[in-house]
Amino acid sequence: MDGPRARKLADRIARIVAEMLERRVKDPRLGFVTVTDARLTNDLREATVYYTVYGDDEDRAGTAAALASATGLIRSEVGRQTGLRHTPSLAFVRDTVAEGARHLEELMDRARAADEAVAAARESAVPAGEADPYRTPPEPDAPEGPGGQ
Repeated sequence: MDGPRARKLADRIARIVAEMLERRVKDPRLGFVTVTDARLTNDLREATVYYTVYGDDEDRAGTAAALASATGLIRSEVGRQTGLRHTPSLAFVRDTVAEGARHLEELMDRARAADEAVAAARESAVPAGEADPYRTPPEPDAPEGPGGQ
């Protein structure tokens, strides 16, 4: 989706699909759906609509089935409102960006906790052995200065 026409049309398709899901599709399996993005191929033949669903796995599965059964109705409305010669085929894909961000936040929290534990351990740590392990006392038999004087 490089061209400005494809981007503009993808945004229009996302708005049309969101309106359809809110007002016209009355499937009881349809959960709380949010259309997050739409992408269109450069030849304007295939559109991928990304969505998120609030709820558990059962709600997600029901919503996916409802979207699959309403694809024809939504596609006909997209064709009517866009006025394209060839209406793009629609594919609905669940958007997992929010779940990925939540997982990333959990990992960051764990890393912060581990850093705090290391910092706390560092505060009360003492060196194992002498403070400067590389310093050696002068040998008693060694000459005092250059030239052995």
